Amino acid sequence: MAASFLMSEYKKLSKEPWTNIELVHDNIHEWIVALIVLNPDSQYYGGYFKAQMKFPTDYPYNPPEFRLLRPLFHPNVYPDGKLCISILHPPGDDETSGETAAERWSPAQSVESVLISILSLLDDAEVTGPANVDAGVMMRKQPERYKEMVNKDLEASKKDIPEGFVMPTHQNAFGTKKEDEYVMSWDDSDAENDFDGSDFGGSDSGVLDEEDEESPTSDMEEEDAEEEVGGKKQK
Repeated sequence: MAASFLMSEYKKLSKEPWTNIELVHDNIHEWIVALIVLNPDSQYYGGYFKAQMKFPTDYPYNPPEFRLLRPLFHPNVYPDGKLCISILHPPGDDETSGETAAERWSPAQSVESVLISILSLLDDAEVTGPANVDAGVMMRKQPERYKEMVNKDLEASKKDIPEGFVMPTHQNAFGTKKEDEYVMSWDDSDAENDFDGSDFGGSDSGVLDEEDEESPTSDMEEEDAEEEVGGKKQK
């Protein structure tokens, strides 16, 4: 079941301009993901932040692992590239941290919701987070110096842009689709067997055919009824 969920999400996200995804050794449970920041108001605008995602065999009941391959100097990023973010924490309330189940992972979440949450976290950091205390202090007390660190990480991220890859911008990202986008077909879905025409009045159902056969007779009967008004029938 996990593989089916992941393949569906992989195909969907492969069409999005704000991320670039590839499988590791064709393993659907391990992805290399690049987050492309398209918000022109973001300090990270134009960045290409590469990460590794690993999915458990019981996905989506438990969250994936996420690790930036180039760790950022950020209050919510650990030195090893892992993130301190609620959506990646296991389901259920956590009394120790005070996180509620609504803040943490649930089967209703998806890869897309995780990536969007991480993009949001970049500019909306939890400065009291435990992942990088020095970054949190600098962000509060030395914002200009912190911005210099962000710019350093931003420029470093661009080294990971694949050769020949055209980076989207906020002006053109959502006007066109990727040339190598996946096109879903009926072969990709088990639902194909449910669309045999019988439930929707298709040509095999006989519903429309039966009505078409009856309609000439019904029309003639209506004409005869009109002609018989006044007690006689017109020839």
